Amino acid sequence: MTDELFPRERGEVAPGAVHVPGWLGPDRQRELLAACRAWARPPAGLRTVHLPGGGTMTARQVCLGRHWYPYGYARTVVDGDGAPVKPMPAWLAELGRAAVRDAYGDRGADGGAAPAYDIALVNYYDADARMGMHRDSDEKSDAPVVSLSIGDACVFRFGSTETRSRPYTDVELRSGDLVVFGGPSRLAYHGVPRIHAGTAPPGLGLTGRLNVTLRVSGLG
Repeated sequence: MTDELFPRERGEVAPGAVHVPGWLGPDRQRELLAACRAWARPPAGLRTVHLPGGGTMTARQVCLGRHWYPYGYARTVVDGDGAPVKPMPAWLAELGRAAVRDAYGDRGADGGAAPAYDIALVNYYDADARMGMHRDSDEKSDAPVVSLSIGDACVFRFGSTETRSRPYTDVELRSGDLVVFGGPSRLAYHGVPRIHAGTAPPGLGLTGRLNVTLRVSGLG
């Protein structure tokens, strides 16, 4: 953030994985928060995700464009109220393209133009929520994943494409931070082992953390 004594600098977490601190300014964070609150309302609103093994995700989720469920995509909330998924806004898709351009330059991680994002997964974390190590592998496209953080800071754990365990790198993500990962890191395991409760910007009006993840389905 611009008012920090020692401003944080962008960095490469792994080949093709870029962290850009403070990419979203305060006004844009508030706008995105307001949109997330609208998307969270039913129908096709915020839900608890139930896993095939009988467990549940502690982060609650709402989807745009296509509905993600373990482990695939649908046009309706097949594991919830059955309502049609809310559409992916054009402005949010363009935000994803802008994020890729900023992270990689005018060309993508693999030399291609910034892709057309058609899916958003919005995850809400309270103080006790976590996200285990996983790969975003249910898409047909290998376009970079765009991750935006709003609210409480968290520990973002980024590993390799081979294993959920070490080696991995822990990065603190704060409100407004951007992470883009594609190319050799597109299928890297990643997760959120810890939320730093009460660290959201005072004027934001959010208790907890929102993560907006943008993807390209490649499903046509």
